Amino acid sequence: MTGKRKCKDNFVLVLIYLSAFFSETLLAAMIVYVFVRGFSAISLPFLTSVSSVLEGTVGIAGNIVNTLYIVVLTLFIATPIGIGSAIWLNEYAGKSRGVRLIEFTTETLAGIPSVIFGLFGMVFFGTTLGLGYSVLTGALTLTLMILPLITRNTQEALKSVPDSYRSGAIGMGATKWYMIRTILLPSAMPGIVTGVILAVGRIVGESAALLFTAGSGYLLPKPGTGLFHKILESGGTLTIQLYLSMSKAQYDVAFGIAVVLLCIVFMINILTKILAGK
Repeated sequence: MTGKRKCKDNFVLVLIYLSAFFSETLLAAMIVYVFVRGFSAISLPFLTSVSSVLEGTVGIAGNIVNTLYIVVLTLFIATPIGIGSAIWLNEYAGKSRGVRLIEFTTETLAGIPSVIFGLFGMVFFGTTLGLGYSVLTGALTLTLMILPLITRNTQEALKSVPDSYRSGAIGMGATKWYMIRTILLPSAMPGIVTGVILAVGRIVGESAALLFTAGSGYLLPKPGTGLFHKILESGGTLTIQLYLSMSKAQYDVAFGIAVVLLCIVFMINILTKILAGK
């Protein structure tokens, strides 16, 4: 009986190793293929200029700026709302039926396809509120998409803090909000930061929702108009430009953008590891 069980364990272990090897090989092959096809398109003018027929240039500087705008604006809106919601659900709301309903709704919201968020954002933010195709419309739509991610990660991070921290602080006379602000949040910060950075990864890689909301503008902000004027203009991100380049059969440009996106994803993962370690 022991021999049969050991054979089964070894067989399952071999399957696990084969699955891991297949996944890693597939990922490595994809990364190598993208870099081989796209690395030749990467140059300083490609990264620092915009595409222009008159000047004969091909560049993605405007798309990089648009991506940064949408990332910063989305996080500026979603992070305090997501963390605040998680604190209320975990520390104040208790275990009522309403709380369970909110958590179920949050998990359901996380599973909705991004194209549906895009349609909703286009109709509500773009048409009803009159924002049109703009960076702000895209950021508000992405806020709805990443709120469940930030909220659930913050909840899990708060739950991982031992209850003795809470009871000890309250027993020493601290108010609940003081305990949350000075003890719980610093203790849960690695999990919170990980959730926020994962949300950044989803923002950077999103295309379907932004195609309906942010538009495909690729120009840099006009001099003298100010930084905030850009958020009301159309702004295509790197993923939008990659899609448009593929649809126009500009494969070298598309693979060059893919290389830039992969580098950004790598940096996000490295930053996640560093911040979580600290």
